[in-house]
Amino acid sequence: MTTCPRCGEHASEGQEYCLECGARLSGPGLSNRRDPGSGWMLRTILAALVALAGGAVAVAATSAGRSASELTTAFGGFTTASAVTTLTEPSEGGAAAFADWPAGTDGWTIVLSSFPQSGGRKQADASARRARAQGLTGVGVLDSSRYASLHPGYWMVFSGVYGSEAEATSALERARKVSKTAAVRRVVA
Repeated sequence: MTTCPRCGEHASEGQEYCLECGARLSGPGLSNRRDPGSGWMLRTILAALVALAGGAVAVAATSAGRSASELTTAFGGFTTASAVTTLTEPSEGGAAAFADWPAGTDGWTIVLSSFPQSGGRKQADASARRARAQGLTGVGVLDSSRYASLHPGYWMVFSGVYGSEAEATSALERARKVSKTAAVRRVVA
């Protein structure tokens, strides 16, 4: 126990201020006491060790059963489809003249434009007709709500069905001459 030099009130050891008058007391104070937040370093190290152990278990689990000579290397962001689907050019006419996305097919396409379904399909059909008139082939209109990889609620004007992202990207320059906002998109059925 110590006493306050200003008012003489008793103070506990380690107390930094007098509870009676508020004067700062001399002595070790907070600077020499163990900081209750100093365990962060230990918690950080433990979390890193747990993450490292989890990574080692994941590597061990995924490599179990493989021979040492087997090596699988993946390039890019998505796997490619086993076959390339080429659409035939539809005949002239209304919406029936537009290309359809092959049922049950996962692949890549170039989305030329998209329109909210709340506004109807007329704008999307007009955009698709303009794209076909400007020389793009395999132009169609997708209902984005039917495909897991697309944001639902839009009519999407597309051009082509491609088996890989690289294949779709190679046709992107031609599509951007028709639509400056053309972009490659993954379509998962």
